This record gives sequence, structure tokens and C-alpha cells, in this order.
Amino acid sequence: MTGMKTGTWVLLADGEKALFLRNDGDEQDFDLNVVRHEEQDNPPDREQSANRPGRMPDTGAQQRSAMDDTDWHELAKERFADDLADILYRCAHRGDFEHIVLTASPRVLGELREKMHKEVAERVIMEIPKTFTNHPLDKVEGLIAQEMR
Repeated sequence: MTGMKTGTWVLLADGEKALFLRNDGDEQDFDLNVVRHEEQDNPPDREQSANRPGRMPDTGAQQRSAMDDTDWHELAKERFADDLADILYRCAHRGDFEHIVLTASPRVLGELREKMHKEVAERVIMEIPKTFTNHPLDKVEGLIAQEMR
């Protein structure tokens, strides 16, 4: 595994927000600075659903079964992973970063991995399946350093 050299990007993401950071320090002493911030307005599903779930006829006499309603909150999280994959591709294609560390919840990391372009995947030096988006940057630097040991 390659260390986190100067200029290496770090993506901190969860299902609703993402920070794109650049290491302006070196491999031993990280200095992460925000390059870009993305946030999605994604209220809880109960606030996004318009109706109660529908019902459909069952095989028995006068029986009806409930149908699952769309989970708009989860759908928005999946779309956010699509958006992040697109942003990463554009940045990689422009040459904004040579190496990147992906840090996200296991679920978001999996979705991102599925949607990531080959040009981005080739630049990933490490994946950290943890959510660090709510930590201050100086704490994130230490947490990532621990993971890289």
C-alpha cells in the first residue's frame, strides 16, 4: 500500500454529505484541507412519502395485502453515491488527484465502489469502511493515520 503523500485526496462520505480533502502535509504528518463539500437535502422517509402504502387483492376472499412503499430516503442515499462517483470521475479526469483514500460507511462505500469509474478505481490507495463525517478535521487526520498503520 502507498502512503498518503502530499496531494493525496481523502473522501469522507456518508449517505447525505461528503467532504473532499487534500493532504497538504506529508506521509507522517497529515494536513487535511477541504477542497470541496457536497451535501444532500434528504429528510427522513416519513417526510418524503406522500401516501400510506397501497393495498392489493390477495388470493383469498376479501383479503388484501399491503404493498411496500418506496423508501425515498434510501433511494436518495443511493443517488448521492451516483453523484459522488460522477464528481470523482470528473476530478480524476481533470487530473485533480493522483491518489485517493475513500472513507465512508460500509454501505456507501459498497455503492460507491459499484458506480466508480475505472479511472477513479485505479487511483484508490485505501478504503476505510467507517463514517468520519461528523469528526473535526484534526481528529480525522489521527483516525486515518491509525487506519494506515
